[in-house]
Amino acid sequence: MSAAPPSAPPPPEPVESPQLVQLGFDADEPCLRADAARNRARLLEAAAGLVAAHGADAVTMEEVAAAAGVGKGTVFRRFGDRTGLLMALLDHGEKKLQAAFLGGPPPLGPGAPPAERLRAFGRAALHRTVEDLELQLAAQPDPGRRFTVPPYRVRHHHVSMLLRQAAPDADCELLTHTLLAQLDPALVHHLIHQCGMPRQRLEDAWTDLVDRVTGTTA
Repeated sequence: MSAAPPSAPPPPEPVESPQLVQLGFDADEPCLRADAARNRARLLEAAAGLVAAHGADAVTMEEVAAAAGVGKGTVFRRFGDRTGLLMALLDHGEKKLQAAFLGGPPPLGPGAPPAERLRAFGRAALHRTVEDLELQLAAQPDPGRRFTVPPYRVRHHHVSMLLRQAAPDADCELLTHTLLAQLDPALVHHLIHQCGMPRQRLEDAWTDLVDRVTGTTA
């Protein structure tokens, strides 16, 4: 009697990717949903108009309420505080970046080696930061929330996942914070506007850092 064939090894566990940060409304209140969406869009339009006309420093809860023709309490109920309002203004661009690295084409999206995806992520994130640098700076949360806001958590999850694949022996959780620090809007502003560095130099430095951390080359 022939021996039973060896059992196949179990399939590897899938690595869960975070979902896009959703800013929706309570599904238990469908009759308020359309009104809430319209109010939110009107407030964001007013805030965007203030940014375009006077810069991000002009965006206060009071000014947005006045521009939108609503009470200040409405703005606070919708966004919580000024940081929440500014982050909502940045939400569209952030979701586009998330969609690109979570499910877009390689090398930024799935299908490329992890180190190559890390290089592409840094370049895309730098481009995103430079595009809205003033607003990015104004939207920086206070130190107690800086590393817990959803956009940072999504980026941290993504980079640490790629690091675990590219450098499994490293302390990937802490190393991810180190890598993301190079993409910090305050540092990018300092390097570009106070040190006169071109964005290309920052992108090259990111690629060099990824190569050194992962032991690979582009």
